[in-house]
Order: sequence, then structure tokens, then C-alpha cells
Amino acid sequence: MNRQWTVEFYRDAAGREPVAEFLDSLPARARAKAVRSIELLCTYGVLLKEPYTKQVRGKIREIRVTDRIGAVRVLYFGWTHGRFILLHGIIKKTDKTPSRAIDVAEKRMQDFLARNEAVQ
Repeated sequence: MNRQWTVEFYRDAAGREPVAEFLDSLPARARAKAVRSIELLCTYGVLLKEPYTKQVRGKIREIRVTDRIGAVRVLYFGWTHGRFILLHGIIKKTDKTPSRAIDVAEKRMQDFLARNEAVQ
């Protein structure tokens, strides 16, 4: 089984890619760790489990990275044809992923699905 998984950045109606902007804002070391974890997601797909990924709420999962700056999280969901859509990135300040961040990811997922239903 050599399935190819792909990762795409959520793009809002104005063309912005919030996760790309988030990754660009990270210090080099944290960004490298996050990119490495995203590459693992491309390699292993749905088989990638904790400590690298974790289900957060419903279809929303998070890529988990620990760095000196804190707990870096990239929220995403799996879509059709082996694709993962990266929705939102945060640096966690508490043990739990804030529900506000999950709400942002869910809103972006709904927006993505509404604009891409016919493109599957």
C-alpha cells in the first residue's frame, strides 16, 4: 500500500492562506518542526497518530509540535481523494486547544466545503 496523500492550505475568499502565514511567522526551528510533521502527514496520512496528530472535535484534527516557543498546533481535516486541508495554526498557552481556535477551524472548514463541493 503506497497511497499518496497531499496537503493543501485553506484559502479564504480573499485568497489569503492563514496557515501559510502562521508558519511563516514562526521562528525557523519551530517552522522546520511543523513542516516536518506536515511531511509525515503526507507520508502516513490517516495512519499518523499520536504524538504527531490528535482528533480535536468532529472532523477536525491537529498536527502537534513541541518547541521552545511552546506547543505549536495546526488544525486540519481530511477531504476527498487523500487530501488534507490545513485550516488554522496556533501556539497553545494552555493544556487544551482553545475552543475559539477550534471554532475558527470549523468555520474555515465549512467555508472550504461550501466553495469546493462541486470540485471534488
